[in-house]
Amino acid sequence: METMALALILGWCLVAAGREQHLPRPSLSLLPSQGVSLGDTVTLRCHVPRQAARVILYQNRQWRTEKENEKGQTTVEFSFLNTKHTDSGVYRCQYLVLDPPGTSEQSDPVELVVTDHTFPPPGISLSPEEHVQMGTNVTIHCWNQGYHGTFFLHKDGHSAPVQCQDPKGGGTATFTLFRVTPADAGTYRCSYRIEGSYYVSSSLRNNVTLKVTPATAHPGAERMSRGNLVVAVVRGCAAALVFGLGLYFLLDARSFWIRRDESPAGEGA
Repeated sequence: METMALALILGWCLVAAGREQHLPRPSLSLLPSQGVSLGDTVTLRCHVPRQAARVILYQNRQWRTEKENEKGQTTVEFSFLNTKHTDSGVYRCQYLVLDPPGTSEQSDPVELVVTDHTFPPPGISLSPEEHVQMGTNVTIHCWNQGYHGTFFLHKDGHSAPVQCQDPKGGGTATFTLFRVTPADAGTYRCSYRIEGSYYVSSSLRNNVTLKVTPATAHPGAERMSRGNLVVAVVRGCAAALVFGLGLYFLLDARSFWIRRDESPAGEGA
């Protein structure tokens, strides 16, 4: 009897496993997407491609919370009304369906970086200052008041940092923009994240502005260019004059021989 019951249970498990389906991966978004400070309200939205029975939210690959999806919605929200240090980190979501049973893969990760304004904003400087010519190498220095951690270089209009650097325990970072072009122009800011709290950041209060101008020719080179143009014009005129004179003499000689052949003396000869 026990053997028969065990066989029935095993058979049911095999049938259920056979009915499982491959489910499309959900996506996760953050609102607001950046600039979240301690105490702010932040919402994580899990977008499921089909109706789900339950949606699970993971933080740093650990279960954080979950919600029943009784209304069959395709977007499930998880909100933190008073964001804390412990809310920062990397989030993913996943959903489950019942008929047929299945579990999706986890979504791509989303980082929740929380700004702590008790950390003083880093200083920032630009070398050369502001106006530079195309092709110049530009250095941006960032420093803080002895906080060890990782520095990030931000550019206004970009959602993610454009560069990052770990100064190996120091409080200063140096970022270099090589052979700048007009696309590098803009406003830059620095932030840092202290050791042990990688997703807790300082503010982006201070900034520098980079302006890139087209490279100008050297005055001597400009004079040389004008001199070369004059020489080219003179040579062209001389060549045209020589060609015109040669053509004139050729036509004159041809006219002379025609008149000579048509003269009476020419006939008698």
